[in-house]
Amino acid sequence: MRIFVGNLSFQTTDADLQAAFTPYGTVTSAQIVKDRDTNRSRGFGFVDMADANEAKAAIAALNGK
Repeated sequence: MRIFVGNLSFQTTDADLQAAFTPYGTVTSAQIVKDRDTNRSRGFGFVDMADANEAKAAIAALNGK
């Protein structure tokens, strides 16, 4: 399941994003989207998780619900 993650600090790295989701299950990829001209973070990214139930649990936990 692919998860959109928005409102990220511009200093957030791919590794930071992966570390935030790993406690909830297997993360297959985590990527911060960067501006192609400046290579600076655009403040959002995507996380892919192998199991949809783990992904839903991560979303709920990280949204504070």
